[in-house]
Amino acid sequence: MTVQALDPRRVAGKIILTSLTQAGRLSLFVGESARAVAEWKIWVPRAMTEAYHIGVGSLFIVIVVSAFTGAVTAFQASYQFQASLPIYIVGTLIVESVILELGPVLTGLILAGRVGARWAAELGTMRVTEQIDALDSLGRSPYSHLILPRIVAGVVMVPVLTVVSDVVGIVAGLLAGLNAMPLLTPTDFMQGAIYYYRPFDGYYSVIKGFAFALAITVIPCYVGYNAEQGAEGVGKATTRAVVATSVVILFLDALLAKILLSS
Repeated sequence: MTVQALDPRRVAGKIILTSLTQAGRLSLFVGESARAVAEWKIWVPRAMTEAYHIGVGSLFIVIVVSAFTGAVTAFQASYQFQASLPIYIVGTLIVESVILELGPVLTGLILAGRVGARWAAELGTMRVTEQIDALDSLGRSPYSHLILPRIVAGVVMVPVLTVVSDVVGIVAGLLAGLNAMPLLTPTDFMQGAIYYYRPFDGYYSVIKGFAFALAITVIPCYVGYNAEQGAEGVGKATTRAVVATSVVILFLDALLAKILLSS
C-alpha cells in the first residue's frame, strides 16, 4: 500500500485530476457570477457598500506601506548611487520602481491578506452555517447577493488604491531622497522622473491593478464559497485563499511584465 501511495504515476494523476476539477468548478463559479449581472437592483447597492469598506478600510494601511516602500527605495538608491552618474538618475530609479513594480504588487499583496482573507472567512462561515443554502431554498441567487458585489467592488477599488499607492510612494521617495542625499534637489528629482517617464508606465500600473483585483476577488470568494464543513474548514479556506491569491498575483506580475514590457 505504501509503494502504491508513493507511485509517481498515482501522485501525478491525482494532481492533474484535482487541478482539472478545480478549474471546472471555478469556470462554473465565474459563469454563474456573470449570469447574476442581470439582477443589478440586488448587487449594485451591495457593491457600493463593499467598495466603501475596501477603499476606506484599506486606505490607511496602503498609505503607510507605500510611504515606507518609497522611503526605503530612496535610501537604497542613495546607498548604491555612483558619483559618476547624474544625480537626477535617483528620481528616475524611485519613480520607475514604484510605478512599475512596488506600488501595484505590494498593494495587491496587502489587499489579498486584508480583503481576501475576510471574504473567504465570511463566505466560509455562511457556507458552514447553511446561510448560503438558505438563500438557495428561498429562490435567491447567492451570486447576486454575495459574490458579484464583492467582485465588482474589488475591480473598481483596487486600481484606485494602486494609484494612491504610486503617488504616496513617489512623494515619500522624494522626501527621503532629499534627506539622504544632500546634493539632490526637488528640481533634479523631477527632471529624472520626467526624463525617462513614459505615459504607458502609468497605464501599466493600472492594468496590473485590474489584473490583481480579479485575483483578489474571485479566488477568495470561490474558496470561501466552497469551504468544508466545520470551523477547521473555514480556517483552511481562509489560509488557502490568501496563499493562492498571493501566488497568482506574483504569477500575473511576471506574466504582464513579459507581455507588456517585452518590446
